[in-house]
Amino acid sequence: MSTPIGMMTGEVTVVTNPIVNVRLTTSISEFEILRKFSRGINIAELKVKLEMVVGAPASCMDLELFSASDMFLQKLDDDDALLGSYSLDDNCRIHVTDRSGQMAALTDDSKVDRFEMSDDAYDKRTDSARSFMKKHRFGQYNEEEVAKKKAGVAAREEEQKAASDAISVGSRCKVQVHGQPTKLGTVMYVGTTDFKPGYWVGVKYDEPLGKHNGTVEGKQYFECENRYGGFVRPLNVTVGDFAEEDYGLDEM
Repeated sequence: MSTPIGMMTGEVTVVTNPIVNVRLTTSISEFEILRKFSRGINIAELKVKLEMVVGAPASCMDLELFSASDMFLQKLDDDDALLGSYSLDDNCRIHVTDRSGQMAALTDDSKVDRFEMSDDAYDKRTDSARSFMKKHRFGQYNEEEVAKKKAGVAAREEEQKAASDAISVGSRCKVQVHGQPTKLGTVMYVGTTDFKPGYWVGVKYDEPLGKHNGTVEGKQYFECENRYGGFVRPLNVTVGDFAEEDYGLDEM
């Protein structure tokens, strides 16, 4: 509470700041509103002012006072009482509950007829975002760019297939995926899968660096201990004479 000090007859007189900063919350909206009010108005006058702010009828308001730390203090239910008669500090909060239901009805759009347009009708409009993208050949409306991307994807998939043809189940391998550590393991599966399109290589790693036990989305592709199994794209796999590392498990 602001307390300017003035001198009167040789004594110190504490004068309360006549204006208080209030945070407003309502049952209508999730937003918080900041306002200043005079401590000299009564609660009935406060409700009238709040009607212009929150939109609820003054006669249908319930007011609750909270401290600056949002601890409930009391209800402001005496219309004749002055606002300043309550324990209001700066940044206290007044919560407004609307009992009329009018604002809730205005914000409920479940019964509002929605404007709908068919895809064909929208396609014929010249002032739409789709029309703009077509005119300037953006995104999917740039046939050349789309064709290039499709050709690139197809070529990459052919590379993946060719790489998978050179990988045999039972081979030792090294797996290198960008952003991940290099892993050694044994090839357990080569081919297509149900969980993603394209060609994949199932690997049983030498260490528990995988994600599963060879079963993905309920389908078993190979068997291994949990967290030792993984699937990677063929181009990330190098087959070779990679000896399993000795981790010194037989040493004391």
